[in-house]
Amino acid sequence: MNFELTPIKEYEKEILRNLMEKYDYEFTQYTHEDVNPLGLYGYSWLDAYWRDPGRWAFFLKADGNLAGFALVNNYLEAGKTDYNMAEFFVMYKYRRCGLGSFAAARLFGLFPGSWQIKYHPKNVPSAEFWNRIAEKHSQGGYRREERPDLAYPDGSAAQVLFFETVKVVAT
Repeated sequence: MNFELTPIKEYEKEILRNLMEKYDYEFTQYTHEDVNPLGLYGYSWLDAYWRDPGRWAFFLKADGNLAGFALVNNYLEAGKTDYNMAEFFVMYKYRRCGLGSFAAARLFGLFPGSWQIKYHPKNVPSAEFWNRIAEKHSQGGYRREERPDLAYPDGSAAQVLFFETVKVVAT
């Protein structure tokens, strides 16, 4: 399978908005949030990715097909780092084929430095993925914090990984 990470252009924002709804819907299994009166979840920071400096949006593609997205920013929730993985989504069809690992590695290459990645503790696949990625890209030099101050809508304390990216030799 051929993977790509491509910057999202402003005219493609509605495509991202559509994918965000799928991502948010999936995430409600952990947060138990409801849709708004229009039947949508909405993402209040979407427009900021083309308006504010320090925000970058990418599509994940597999064999030329939309397969997910990644939103990176330098608006830090959990402490001082260079970058934050604000949102990261791989559609079910493309999970466990290497796309997420490819995209994370590519993003760390584009944005070398210190990172924070927050995840919901009940999202076990995400927790396993991000801990494995942090281990690999920091060569074991990462830490995880439980952050009740960053609790999700269901009251679960956020888990936040902190690490410095290092160059990984392809295997």
